[in-house]
Formats: sequence, structure tokens, C-alpha cells
Amino acid sequence: MKKPLILISAGEPSGEMYAARLAAALRARTGAHLFGLGGPRMREAGVELLADSSQVAVVGISEVVRRLPSVWKVYRQLADEAERRKPDLAILVDFPDFNLRLARRLHKQGVRIVYFISPQVWAWRPKRVQLIRRLVARVLCIFPFEEDFYRKAEVPVNFVGHPLVDSVKPTLSREQFASKHGLDTGKRIVALLPGSRPSEIAHNLPVMLEACRFLASDTEYQFVLAAAPGVAKESLSAMVRNGPPVHIVEGATYDALAAADCAIVSSGTATVEAALLGVPMVVVYRVSATTAFIARRLVRTPHFAMVNLIAGRRVVPELIQEAFTPEAVAAEARRLLGSAEERETMRRELAEVKRRLGPGGAIERAAGIIAGML
Repeated sequence: MKKPLILISAGEPSGEMYAARLAAALRARTGAHLFGLGGPRMREAGVELLADSSQVAVVGISEVVRRLPSVWKVYRQLADEAERRKPDLAILVDFPDFNLRLARRLHKQGVRIVYFISPQVWAWRPKRVQLIRRLVARVLCIFPFEEDFYRKAEVPVNFVGHPLVDSVKPTLSREQFASKHGLDTGKRIVALLPGSRPSEIAHNLPVMLEACRFLASDTEYQFVLAAAPGVAKESLSAMVRNGPPVHIVEGATYDALAAADCAIVSSGTATVEAALLGVPMVVVYRVSATTAFIARRLVRTPHFAMVNLIAGRRVVPELIQEAFTPEAVAAEARRLLGSAEERETMRRELAEVKRRLGPGGAIERAAGIIAGML
């Protein structure tokens, strides 16, 4: 019996992480051969990579313009190879500007398309939902409010839950983490998560460090910077050298968050990880002036932080663009660090966010739905 052939496309680190787990689950269920766009985790999961996601992963309008030749080359490579191999199914993972363009080409070729981690059309450029309804056979969403949005737009959809519910778990206690990294268990720990892409780190980390300089006047606080996978410790060390003492840890993001009394987190997947661990947080983000100018005219959500969108109200403070200043970050962090009641209130609200993200088993549910479509 011929093995199913599946094209899979994931162009960003967070989506690639989920795509790798989905690919492994599908191979175990169906014996399928998967090929396409991804990164090292997808390769380890047995996906035949035609192109690496580092060739196309960008943030912001100005970055997109610079990387267009590389992005176009990868797009043509995937589309041409799909036409040659004629896959039974295509799985597109997040990364909508690239993947929706690829979906047009695949649809013309007669390839059925599943969209896993659906485009955030509820946040900006909502007319894209009409394109999704025309091109995509099924959307698998990971946030609860998305299901209702897609159903109202008459798009076949399933809420499968968030894959991070299964995987976000610390391996060390607070005391073990502090001992391993030379921290004082008697002092408050502030975790810094500046993002995973070079542009995010360049925009976010200097302001975070300046906020730490304000906080460092209180000797009760100590700072831990959790390096995202693929981010070189050496590059971070150079950035923190002239600031207050900051302990950089690698491969220990969940332990750092679980040990922290408060976290300063770049908006994105890390905010969901912090919420699942119940860590009081301040969410921050900054992009280039050009990207911010365009985004203000496109984004249609009442909140920016995913935690607040899931809750349907402001649960965590979010300091975005001009509001993201060292003074504002320090003030919000000091408010949380100085009040056990404030921290406990936020933990209760984050527990409700965790409940809304669904039970464990999101990847297996997604794999089951996709296997049933083959």
C-alpha cells in the first residue's frame, strides 16, 4: 500500500516547534512521508526539508522587503515540487503571508489544504477569511475564541487546544534552579524573555535592561535572561555587559519562568508559556516605526497580548511601542514585585487562561483529524 504523501510548511520558530510534533504524530499514525519547509526540529521528526525556515522567517515590513528574493525562491521551490510530487494533503502552519500565497497555488493544483494554527484574521486584515473559506478544507485552531470566528465565516474548523499545555513544565524547583545558576533564594527573581528573532531582541532587550537598571536600585531583585532556542549566549552577553548583573541561562526557559516572581516578556508564544506556568508578567513589544505605522491601521483587537485576548479582558499589563519605556516597565514590575496580593490575583486570572486553552492532547487530536482526511 502506498504511503500518504504530505507537504508541510512552517516558516517561523514557534510554528516549526508544533509542526515537528504534528509530523511525528502523523508518521506514527499513518506512515506518511512529509516534505516541505521547516527547521531542525522538523528534520529530527523525519520531515524531508526542501528549504529551511531561517530563509523566510522575518518580522516587520522593512525586513520583508529585504528578504523578498529569498522568500520568493522558497515559495517557487515548494510550489513546483508540490506540482511534481502531487501530495495527498498539504498542512500549512501559521506564517500566513507566505502560506496563504502558497495555498493559492496548491489549490489550483487540486491539493487539499489543512491550516494548523490558523491565521489571526480576527486581529487584522479580516477579509482574508474569505480567501481561507475558498482555499482551505479545514482549519485547526489552538485558541478557543477562534473557533466561533471561523464558524461564523462558514469555514470548516476544529478547536484542538493549545499544544503547549502538554509541554510547558519545569524540570527544577526554584531552589534547584537558584543553586544551579548561582542565584540567591532570598531575593526576588525577575525573568527576562526578549524574543527569539534578532530583530525582536534588538528592539526589546535594550529597553528591558534599562528597566532592570531602575529596578536594580532595590537590592532585593536579581535578573535572569532566558535565551530562546537558537539564540547565541555570546550575542546576549555582549548586550548585557554594561548593565546591571544579569544571569543568562540556555535551554532553561521553563525553569527560569517557574522560579521567577515576575517576568518581563516579549509579546508572542512566551506569554502563553508564562501563563501556563502561572507567572505574573509584564508584556512588552516594539517594532520598527514603519511596521508600527502600518500595523496601527490594520490591527483590530482591543488587546495586543495573547493572554489578554484569551481572557477577553486586561489580565496582564501590556506596554507596546511608545508605551514600552524603561520607566513604565520598571513601574509595572515593581508594582507586582511589591505586592503579594497583586501577584496572587494575577495568578488566579492566569489559571483561568490556562483552563481556556483546553486539556492536553492537542497534537494527537490534530493528527487524528488530519489522518481521517487522508
